[in-house]
Amino acid sequence: MSRISRRTLLGATAGAAALGAVTACSGGAGGGSQDGATPGSGAGGSGTPGGPTVKGTPLGDGSTSDTGAQPNQPKPEKLKPGERPPQFVVFSWDGAGGTEDGQFDRFLKVAQEHKAAMTFFLSGIYTLPKEKASLYHPPKHSVGASDITYLSEAGVKSTLKLIGRAWLAGHEIGTHFNGHFCSTRPDGNGVNKWTSEDWASEIEQAVGFVTQWRTNTGFTDVDPLPFDYRKELIGGRTPCLEGQKALLPTAAKLGWKYDASSPGGQQIWPQKVQDGKVWDFPLQSIPFPGHTFQVLSMDYNILFNQSAGSTKGDPGKYDAWRTQARDSYLAGFNRAYDGNRAPLFIGNHFEQWNGGIYMDAVEETIKAVAGKPDVRLVSFRQLVEWLEVQDQSTLRKLRTLGVGQAPAGGWEQFLGVPGGAAASGSATTPG
Repeated sequence: MSRISRRTLLGATAGAAALGAVTACSGGAGGGSQDGATPGSGAGGSGTPGGPTVKGTPLGDGSTSDTGAQPNQPKPEKLKPGERPPQFVVFSWDGAGGTEDGQFDRFLKVAQEHKAAMTFFLSGIYTLPKEKASLYHPPKHSVGASDITYLSEAGVKSTLKLIGRAWLAGHEIGTHFNGHFCSTRPDGNGVNKWTSEDWASEIEQAVGFVTQWRTNTGFTDVDPLPFDYRKELIGGRTPCLEGQKALLPTAAKLGWKYDASSPGGQQIWPQKVQDGKVWDFPLQSIPFPGHTFQVLSMDYNILFNQSAGSTKGDPGKYDAWRTQARDSYLAGFNRAYDGNRAPLFIGNHFEQWNGGIYMDAVEETIKAVAGKPDVRLVSFRQLVEWLEVQDQSTLRKLRTLGVGQAPAGGWEQFLGVPGGAAASGSATTPG
């Protein structure tokens, strides 16, 4: 079994790594060899290899199809006066692809078991075999260049099948763009230098690879993706959390609803940016057990502070590091759950870094929080839909609460009707 090649990331001090945009993505993913039930209240994959065959109206060259509204979606409902907000938790995955060790499939099953929905940020070139790399024209780089590995045909097929399964199970398919160029490259030529026009080209290519994979691959033994990606795509996360400023005008012009590229945000209720057009969903600073500083809510940032950026650290420390990673996520969860109820955002990669301990930490976190009252494990898309049915006055009031700050007089008083009787009740249950 071949191993995934990796980019070298520049080092930083522990404190800088904790709060900075130090992130990583796999050099590749795939089911073969490579070179170089409602979400929030009942979702999940079929658990069977390949998933069900779904028929619909073919789109374009037949790479995608219109099968109607996405299954297994919660119905967003407005909070009643005085009602306690749900505790939303969004687990998202960068560069989602069919990894050799089955992590994508693993977490589809975990999601099904715990009635969760997630967001999978698909790298567009994961639907483009390495033999067709010349079809990619990355901004400010040579034709076919990429800092993540193109997949074998088997890897592309695996990814397409898993992405289809994920969508049918109720999960969101966002984008992680294509070539993953970061400022940590030796030449410094990363996406942080891109213009809004560069981002428009990158997005159009990423969408094109997903919607034209049949033409690009010639595959006849893979079902079409069961959704119209141009309509489904409403947000993404940039490589290494860089380039958001130039991306946002393009995202707004495309009608995207959110961006998840901000580094080092706080655990407070989100707001819109870009003249109120795009929700900003940052990775957040969360407690880091055993340290006075906080860490960014992503697996790689925790790794960076445990093993100085090495993905193969001291095996004798794996158990302690796994516990520390899980406890960091749970500390962030508890701070919000017992406080301001701000949504918690946790970023991940399908990787076996430090013996796979971060995969285990995420699964343990899901198991620990999934059954708690008011908890909703949702995708970014589902969070957007909930936020957009709320009264703006309610959201403004929620944003006055600081990190971990619970309303002084309780939720019924805080979100009750001014000068009138507050209505009590439990958190909204998605339908």
